[in-house]
Amino acid sequence: MRRRLLGLIALSAALAAAQESRPVRTTVRASGEAVLTSRPDRARIDIGVTSQAATAQAAAGQNARQASAVLAEIKKILPPGGDVRTVNYSIQPNYKHQPNTAPLIVGYTANNTVQVRIDDLALVSKVIDTATRLGANTIRGIHFTLKDEQAVRNKVLAEATRNARAAAEAIAGALGVRVVRVLSADTESPVSIHPVRDMMMMEARAAAVPPTPIEPGNIEVRATVIVTLEVAP
Repeated sequence: MRRRLLGLIALSAALAAAQESRPVRTTVRASGEAVLTSRPDRARIDIGVTSQAATAQAAAGQNARQASAVLAEIKKILPPGGDVRTVNYSIQPNYKHQPNTAPLIVGYTANNTVQVRIDDLALVSKVIDTATRLGANTIRGIHFTLKDEQAVRNKVLAEATRNARAAAEAIAGALGVRVVRVLSADTESPVSIHPVRDMMMMEARAAAVPPTPIEPGNIEVRATVIVTLEVAP
């Protein structure tokens, strides 16, 4: 028992000595941000047809005729690369509420909403006007984006990384130490891609005069990277 205890004491002493002899790592940490602005080259629009009738069957039939006419014309307009997909279809009862009685079904509402992807932004206005002329009564979710988002993400991340390293090296130089190596590089948050909007753009979109005015604006891509460098005297 005594030998085991002495062995444990010797091992603990050896570990403590090793930790004490291990050199202390000195680091410099800095963040860098990059923002790129790009013109969008893709648009997505949600176009819906909502119909009402006395019965569910009648609402569905009326909606099918209107939606089919809208889709047929939209597909004629879209060039290669365009895409149309259904994002919602529903038939719901309409209720009339009266005091002290159960709600009464007075009709039905059918909705068919498709998302249209357009790679030629000059056609956005034409698609909207054609859809509304043929019976579409819901236009929402106009979203401008980029076809190759990953390439732009990589570019802004590279620039943010360079900025972070330059900041860390500037700190090291001011402290009079030299950079030994890069220990880590991490993104502070996911790369954000969002449209840059202003009041003039929103007012133009709200002005419902044919042809519908559309202004895509710019896409802003933003990234922040944190770099940690090991430094020495």
